Amino acid sequence: MKISGRRDYLVNLESIAMTDIVLNMFIFFFISFSLLYTFNADRLKKLAVNLPKAKNTNPIQSAQRVNISVTGNGVTYLESEALTVDELEEEIGKLKTANNDLNVLLHADRVAQFRYIAKVLDILNGLDVKNINIAVTPESQDK
Repeated sequence: MKISGRRDYLVNLESIAMTDIVLNMFIFFFISFSLLYTFNADRLKKLAVNLPKAKNTNPIQSAQRVNISVTGNGVTYLESEALTVDELEEEIGKLKTANNDLNVLLHADRVAQFRYIAKVLDILNGLDVKNINIAVTPESQDK
């Protein structure tokens, strides 16, 4: 009868423990980086607005541009901040007093009801904003 004093399976348990640690670290970093990507400030600025298409488009070259977005369900954003109509009027008024030559780029979703766009245009007209541009997607991008 042969009696062995050492057991070989302890080595296997150590490798399993190390694999478990590495996998837990992988899961931790994977979740951390995906959350960092999801809530990145640059990514949050970009709103999902489906712009209408147009044949004649020109890029706007202005450093003092303000972006106003109207989504399909009527929510109005100034840059990336959702505002009510009254708050939008107040914020645009502040920007207009700071910069009399304010340049506004209006991003209106193609399925947005015109009444929401008309409210924004009415605010801009009431504050005497002269430089208003409407963002569109060139038709050639769809081909």
